[in-house]
Amino acid sequence: MTSMKRQITATLMAAALAASLTVSATAAENSPLRVGSYKGSTLKVGERSGLIIGPSGTEYTVSSSDPDVVAVERVLTFWVAVAKAEGSAEITVSNSAGESGAITLTVGPATPEKSDGKDSASLTDNMEIRQEMIRLINQTRRANGVSELSVNDALMNAAQSCSDRRYTWHHSKEECQAAKDAGYPYGFGDNLTVFTGTANAAQRAVDNWINSPGHFETMIDPKCDCIGVGVTQHNGVTYCYMFVGIPNSVNFYA
Repeated sequence: MTSMKRQITATLMAAALAASLTVSATAAENSPLRVGSYKGSTLKVGERSGLIIGPSGTEYTVSSSDPDVVAVERVLTFWVAVAKAEGSAEITVSNSAGESGAITLTVGPATPEKSDGKDSASLTDNMEIRQEMIRLINQTRRANGVSELSVNDALMNAAQSCSDRRYTWHHSKEECQAAKDAGYPYGFGDNLTVFTGTANAAQRAVDNWINSPGHFETMIDPKCDCIGVGVTQHNGVTYCYMFVGIPNSVNFYA
């Protein structure tokens, strides 16, 4: 009898724990605002990382629990986290409706710069323009009844790597190789546009894709779940790439 009571008690405790975990997971999944960091949740002293906040197209208030560790700055219409000192800080985002979301950023010591033959600095070039492109693309997707895309670091790096090559037409093998080298494991769709001038680059790029049926279909493809974009401006010409990831598909050059 005692053994049976212990078994029943253990079963009830396990059920209660499972219910508690389910409630916690559901609450996290249902957080009204999504908050992410382009460079992830771990930064080094001196680093800056753009904050990825969704849904896009909304005005937000952003604050840090410890500005001496991680400060937040507004750059045009975007928010940037600035790693000041070692430690952790919670970045909280809220809107006028009282909804909120948060991310904890941990800052480690700065590391000396290493030269490995790659222009790694270029992978974070033109971040304001690139973030605006993503906002406009997600705005277009919402207007056409499909979900917004989350930012994927590997696709961001692959798209920037391709735009830095200043292609004026698609190079499929090289684009696929760039995605593979950046660490994206699946197939993807991509758009390219090139135009003279550097002003209003994000809007011009997205407008070009909206006005081209094939590019537009790639931009609003419901099968896609993540995005990366690249922008390079050289001698008064702007080169823009958009990579959209298609989960569980195949990159035939990988």
